[in-house]
Amino acid sequence: MARLFDRNMFIMLFAIMIGFITVTYFIADIVNQSKIDNLTTAHVIEMEAIEEMNINFTNSFLESSVLLDTAREYRAFGNYHFDLASLFFTSALSESNISIMKSYKNITIDNCTEAMPKYNISNLNFKTASSFFNNTKKYTEYSGYIKLLDLYIDLTESGARLTMLRYNASKYLKQLAENITVINGYVSLDNVSGLMDLFNETMGIYGGELYIYDGYEEEIDEYDIEGFDPNRDS
Repeated sequence: MARLFDRNMFIMLFAIMIGFITVTYFIADIVNQSKIDNLTTAHVIEMEAIEEMNINFTNSFLESSVLLDTAREYRAFGNYHFDLASLFFTSALSESNISIMKSYKNITIDNCTEAMPKYNISNLNFKTASSFFNNTKKYTEYSGYIKLLDLYIDLTESGARLTMLRYNASKYLKQLAENITVINGYVSLDNVSGLMDLFNETMGIYGGELYIYDGYEEEIDEYDIEGFDPNRDS
């Protein structure tokens, strides 16, 4: 009888032990599965955040680049009219035929008038592009991209200074052309020495700024990030 009792106790204890082990296993499995699910969820959330950041970076960079291209385009239009104005201004001063001189004078004034709003629009787009490039930096933590964006910010800030200098130069050149007169049958510029000094000073500053601007463009063209090409036609 005692042996039967001991055997039954053994069987019962063994069954309890098996049950405990089984429950423990299932609990551990549930806990592990929960950890895996949490890690998977965290990973998915992290990947979605990275993907969203990449999309925002790309969109913001493209928007900034469009503004930069627009600024470059209007600057080129302004340069075209300014160069024509400079050419006809020089021709007007050396022209002995009064009728032709007056024609050159008017062409100079007209081209300066055309150049000024082009430079103004370009200036505004350079400034806006600079702000957009700076805003794009919040969508990346990669130092290579941040350095590239800093170069674009430097470029657009320099572009804004360039276009304002050329706007002022166009204004001064227009005023100089308006003061071209004929005295005793000869072409002359009266009482404009101060204005000529302003024009020459502005063009000197412009030349220095253009050197800086071209340097930034060259740095951007040569900048090397694997899988990224910042080169854009301008």
